[in-house]
Amino acid sequence: MSLAAVPGVVAVTTVAGGLPPTPLFPIQGALGDLLFGVLLWFLEQWYWLMDWIYYFTGLEVINPRYRFMHRALLVGLCVGVMAPLIGTFLVHRQLALIGDALAHTGFAGVAVGLFLNAVIDLGVSPYLTAVVVAMIAALFIELISEVTDAYNDVSMAIVLSTGFALGTTLISLNAGGLAVGVNQFLFGNLSTVSPQSAAILLALFVVIVGTVAVTRNQLLYITFDETAAAVSGISVNWYNRVMVMLTAMVVVGAMQIMGVILVAAMLVVPVAGATQVSRSFSESLVVSVVLAELAVLLGIGIAYYGGVTAGGIIVLVAVAIYVCAVALGKIQSARGDRAPPETGSINADGADVGSGAGGD
Repeated sequence: MSLAAVPGVVAVTTVAGGLPPTPLFPIQGALGDLLFGVLLWFLEQWYWLMDWIYYFTGLEVINPRYRFMHRALLVGLCVGVMAPLIGTFLVHRQLALIGDALAHTGFAGVAVGLFLNAVIDLGVSPYLTAVVVAMIAALFIELISEVTDAYNDVSMAIVLSTGFALGTTLISLNAGGLAVGVNQFLFGNLSTVSPQSAAILLALFVVIVGTVAVTRNQLLYITFDETAAAVSGISVNWYNRVMVMLTAMVVVGAMQIMGVILVAAMLVVPVAGATQVSRSFSESLVVSVVLAELAVLLGIGIAYYGGVTAGGIIVLVAVAIYVCAVALGKIQSARGDRAPPETGSINADGADVGSGAGGD
């Protein structure tokens, strides 16, 4: 029996009929068509899965009439994996605030995309220009630190200020009749997750997870002993650039539902909570993903039924989970199950670190 025949389930068109006419990626020819087709197929399968779950559960939040909620859940689940995956490395390297810097430059990238679309009819997604601008800003953060010997927080502050200033300036110009709903980029909005932006997020998800899977040992070695990693032949500067560029991708992806102001929280809060109850880097990584997914699902559900902004609720839920993790960690310490945890003090996985040496 098809879902369309089930009482109470509304038949709707799939993503193929709802995509905007603007190009998804600046890739022409067979490669672009293949990539676009794969993303379309995956979104269609996701819609089918949500319809199936709705048929058996009756959850109104995934009603087939609300395709935007299906896309919001997909984006949220991807962010719940990507953010702690990268955030675990950042927190243990004391780079937690880099998310804020790149979020503000991502906002500048959105403004650049909207500006170019209005002035020269470029026809490209603002989230795609946000990815490009945020990645350039990430490289500038590393470049400023390397060239000027300034601390990372100095370079992050410079890039943050420059990015947000550029974004607000382009918006204020209002060239070509540009009208921008600033709130959706500052605070996030579930209803604005279009098929196009969801597809971009899926592409970022594949790149981020794949890159971390390939470079995990090197990144882990650099995270816990940068000097020894350099001595062993690992190109520290190169992997630092890889890390900040991956962070830029995560930030722009999470911006869709979290907004510029709150996006950095998903890089930090679940990781901080996982640190309280974990004894190794790998365990911390897995637990942080679980906590992030829990925060996203509960946050989106509360936002939908409560009619409030999703980004703020997701962060509040994540903080509540962090408080519970702290309490659980204290109980474990009091019972002698483990030593008192401190963010940044988790033990590295010895075998993993060792295998990263000499890999390059």
